[in-house]
This record gives sequence, C-alpha cells and structure tokens, in this order.
Amino acid sequence: MLTYPNIDPVAISLGPVKVHWYGLMYLLAFLCAWGLANYRAKQRDHWNAEMVSDLVFYGALGVVLGGRIGYVLFYEFDKFLADPIWLFKVWTGGMSFHGGFLGVMIAMLLWCHKYKKTWFETLDFIAPCVPTGLMFGRIGNFIGGELYGRQVSDPNFALGMIFPTDPLHLVRHPSQIYQALCEGLLLFLILWFYSAKPRPRYAVSAIFLMGYGCARFFMEFFREPDADQGYILFGWMTKGQILSFPMILIGLWMIWYAYQKKIFDWGPQKNT
Repeated sequence: MLTYPNIDPVAISLGPVKVHWYGLMYLLAFLCAWGLANYRAKQRDHWNAEMVSDLVFYGALGVVLGGRIGYVLFYEFDKFLADPIWLFKVWTGGMSFHGGFLGVMIAMLLWCHKYKKTWFETLDFIAPCVPTGLMFGRIGNFIGGELYGRQVSDPNFALGMIFPTDPLHLVRHPSQIYQALCEGLLLFLILWFYSAKPRPRYAVSAIFLMGYGCARFFMEFFREPDADQGYILFGWMTKGQILSFPMILIGLWMIWYAYQKKIFDWGPQKNT
C-alpha cells in the first residue's frame, strides 16, 4: 500500500497571504497552455504571440467562470438556491470540468469575433494545449486530498492509499493520479502527435471530445461519487459519466463529418 505524502495544501505563506497548491496548479496550467500554443502558432500563417496571449487569457476566464458556475448548477444547485451569494465564494472550493469546458467554448466565440477566426479553426488549434492543464488540476486535487477514489477490496492493493481527508479512513484508489495520467498526460500525447500534421477542420476537436469523454467515463469507475450525488442511473452511472457520454457521441459524429468535408485550415492542403 502506498503512503499518502500529506503535502501541506498551502504552498507559500507570507503572513496573511496564503498561496495554495491548487492555485499554483492553475497557474502552471495556463503557463503551459501559453507555451504550447506559442509553439503551435509558429507552424501556422496568420497567428502571432499577441493572439495566443489573448486566446489563453480568454480561455482562463472561461475555465474559472464556467468551472465555478457549472459546479454550482450541476452539483450544488440546492445550495445556490438557499444562498445565491455562495456562487461567489470560490475560496470554499468547487469547480466543474464540464462547466469550464462550456465556459471556454463561449470565451472562444468572443475571441473569434475579435480576431475574425472561425470557431472550429480556433478550437482545433488550442485543443492539444488543454490536457496538460487537466493533469495539473488533478495533481492539485491529489495534494488537497479531495475527489479521492473508491474503496479497494484488497487492503494490500499495491496502489491503495488512505487519504487523511477521508472520514472513514478506508484504503482507496488514488483516482486523482489515474485521472492526471489518463485525462491529462495520455490525452495530451494523443492530441499533440495527431495534430502535428494538418488535419481536416473539426477532427482535432473531435479527438479531444472522444478522448476526454472516454477517459473520464472510464476513470469514474475508480473515483468515489460525490456524496450528495451518488449513482444516478442504473445503479452505477455517476453525474460525471452522464455529462461525458454526450461528448463521446458528438466527437464520433464530428470525426466522421471532418473527413467527409475535408476542410483544411493550414498546411499544403489548406483551402483557399
């Protein structure tokens, strides 16, 4: 059995100012996305560093605002109805990937209007830069001891771990690390190498949707459902799986549509 490292969730403390690891993980996510996007911009005409900086800034706003609003609407709507001000109490925790995803979609629309780019050209451009942020976010979850995994049947399971934040002190899967590797690192490698060559418009976004949807759906089998949600459908399906399943279906349709239309936004096959 592994020993939980029990890292202090506060990374830096300067008097009354406390910087949490989770906040640093968000900072690393945005910096990494900025660096990767700048690298990709050098391979394409009509992209520059100013556009990339704006794109990451818009995306960061979409992640934070959408993630918080999505969490409130998808997971804690009753609490919001009882206390609407709670929506703004971000220091109490609570972010949703699916809400952040929708927030980024809206933010990209605004960015596209400013720079006169098509929506899916932009999404295809930025999609490979997203999974590293998901990886850092799950590492932040792990350091905070939140969103831990389900109980394992064998207390001597090699990857089992007891989280100090678990009131039952059960041996559990370190599902945050599983998710960091699967939804983060693995998805990044797939998208990065797939998008290294020109692909038809919609294809890279489709791979992201299918990849994340499948990874999240599978990882939910190792993650403890939210206490106030439990299993919602068929006695085994969680809210995360319900929200991820449409992503898989939409991604499948998009990859078919992409190769039917064969519209290229860069490379020798670029449509003029």
